[in-house]
Amino acid sequence: MMNTRDILLSVDRLTVRFDASPPLLKRVLSGSGRRTVHAVEEVDFEIARGSTFALVGESGCGKSTIARTIAGIQPPTGGTVSFMGVDVSGFRTRHAALPYRRNLQMIFQDPYASLNPRWRVGRIVAEPILTHKLMKPGAGLKARIAELLEIVGLSPADAGKFPHQFSGGQRQRISIARALASNPAFIVCDEPTSALDVSVQAQILNLMKRLQRELGLTYLLISHNLAVVAHMADQLGVMYLGRLVEQGDAGQILARPLHPYTRLLLDTVPDPHAPNRSRARLSGEVPSPLAPPPGCAFHPRCPLANERCAIERPQPVRAGAAWVSCHAVEEGRLPSPARDTDQCQSSTGDAA
Repeated sequence: MMNTRDILLSVDRLTVRFDASPPLLKRVLSGSGRRTVHAVEEVDFEIARGSTFALVGESGCGKSTIARTIAGIQPPTGGTVSFMGVDVSGFRTRHAALPYRRNLQMIFQDPYASLNPRWRVGRIVAEPILTHKLMKPGAGLKARIAELLEIVGLSPADAGKFPHQFSGGQRQRISIARALASNPAFIVCDEPTSALDVSVQAQILNLMKRLQRELGLTYLLISHNLAVVAHMADQLGVMYLGRLVEQGDAGQILARPLHPYTRLLLDTVPDPHAPNRSRARLSGEVPSPLAPPPGCAFHPRCPLANERCAIERPQPVRAGAAWVSCHAVEEGRLPSPARDTDQCQSSTGDAA
């Protein structure tokens, strides 16, 4: 059991729903009711100081919604987000959240859209420092900006340039420098390398790992790339249709997945040692979050589903260093995996 003092962020029964209803007049004329998108449903996890917790899953499963909710961009519908022992999801004003926002920063997915094209790099990196009143404009601030740029592998002279003068990897380094500017304890990384070339991904990932070691950072990593997760994550959560279906030690889950969805997800990863191996395929389509299926959300596509799966939602059960929400695991009718080794050989240079 994790020591309470070691927990930096705790998510308890987090629920996020969006109203997708048509306008009132149209609903009255058509006789239709309200429509709700069930983006995230009762998600629980904890992140220890100095560790990396990764969330993986198909597009639309709720990963980025969780990231935006933790960062304070999206308010939750239910549940709590506790950061440094304080329920930050309950803040209703920017002033109340400001002391905690300094310690919680975010690196966005698209380095081309997350930087203001009209601002020079120096102003972009200085924004968190000035917003949180950590330093006043002057020579000291310029020295701090130069230091941050050097930390992420850029030149102090780059402070006078505009974002369009940099490559994608360099822009993401600027985003990392901006995230580090307020000396945060926790950084939300929403697919920080998905828009970059593989060789550049390796540079950014190795930079993030080095900064984590040197500065004691804690990461929440959102990714669909299992090679990235294998290289970065200490703990792993697998999401399907807004719910966590398996979570725990990343090494155990990647080497010996239990949930049928996790197994099928890992089976899509190419294996250079067995290029001609047969692979199981995910049948069917992801159900609509407007009308999630009853019982286990994965049961319409699961090869092991039975009548219980269709009517009863599975509860997490302990399995080694992981928790799994699956009736097949609970009932002991899960077949042995085809491979008992990590399928996620990294293809990211030094990240291999």
